[in-house]
Amino acid sequence: MTTRNIDRLNDIMAQLRHPTDGCPWDVAQDFKSIARYTIEEAYEVADAIERDDRNGLCEELGDLLLQVVFHARMAEEEQSFDFDDVAGAIADKMVRRHPHVFDTDKRDPGNHDPDSSLRDNWETQKANERADRSRARGEEPGLLDDVPIGLPALTRAEKLQKRAARSGFDWADIVPVIAKLDEELGELKAEIAGGGSPDRIADEMGDLLFSCVNLARHLKLDPEESLRGTNAKFERRFRHVETSIRADGDDLEKVGLDVLEERWQQAKKQGL
Repeated sequence: MTTRNIDRLNDIMAQLRHPTDGCPWDVAQDFKSIARYTIEEAYEVADAIERDDRNGLCEELGDLLLQVVFHARMAEEEQSFDFDDVAGAIADKMVRRHPHVFDTDKRDPGNHDPDSSLRDNWETQKANERADRSRARGEEPGLLDDVPIGLPALTRAEKLQKRAARSGFDWADIVPVIAKLDEELGELKAEIAGGGSPDRIADEMGDLLFSCVNLARHLKLDPEESLRGTNAKFERRFRHVETSIRADGDDLEKVGLDVLEERWQQAKKQGL
C-alpha cells in the first residue's frame, strides 16, 4: 500500500467520524464497541490464509487495517495518540527487538545457534517491555503480565503455561503430563457420577482442557491449530453424512442415529 492510499484511508475515517457530517453508526462507536469487530477481522485474515485465497487475504487485511485506523482515529480525537504514533511505536519495537539486524555492535558472528540466540533476545526484550508497563501502572512485574484476556482460551492457556515454564514451573518430560490428564479426567468423571453442581463440573472440565493444552505444548503442537484441524475434519465428514442421506431422499433428522453413524464411518473409510 502506498503512502497516498494510507493517507486517503485516514482521511476517509476522519470524515466517517465527523460529528455532524459523518456516518451516524461510525460516530456512535467507541473502543469497546468495535473491539469485537477487530477480533473478528483477525480471524477472517486467518481464514483466508487457511483457504490459500490471496485475493481474499488482500481484502481481509484491508478490513483489519481499517480497524487499526478506526481505533487510531478515536484516540486522535481524544488526543491520546494518532495513526503515526501507532506506526512509529511498532517500528521502534521491531528495531529494539532485532538488534542482530539493526545494531551491528550486538551481532555475534561466532554464535553457532543463531535461532536460540534470537529467541532469547526476543523474549528478553518482551519481558523488559512488560516489566516497564507494569511499573508504569504502579504494579510489581510478574511473569504472567499482559497475557491478553481476549485471546482464544486454548491459546491463552498455552501462553500462560509457557510463561510459567520460564521459572521452572513445568514437568521435565511427558509422562507426568499424561498422568495429570488422566487425573483430571478421573476428577471430571467423579463429579458427573456424584451429581456435582454445574459449577463444579465446569471447573473440572476447565482443568481437563487446560491439561490437554499442556500435553499439546509438550508435544510441540499448537492446540488451537490441532483443534481447527479436527473441526475441519468433522465438517467434511458431517457434510458427507448430510449429502449421502439427502441423495437417498431421506430426512437427516428422521433417519436415526444408527444410519448417521453408518454414514459417518463411510466418510472415515473414504479418508474424509
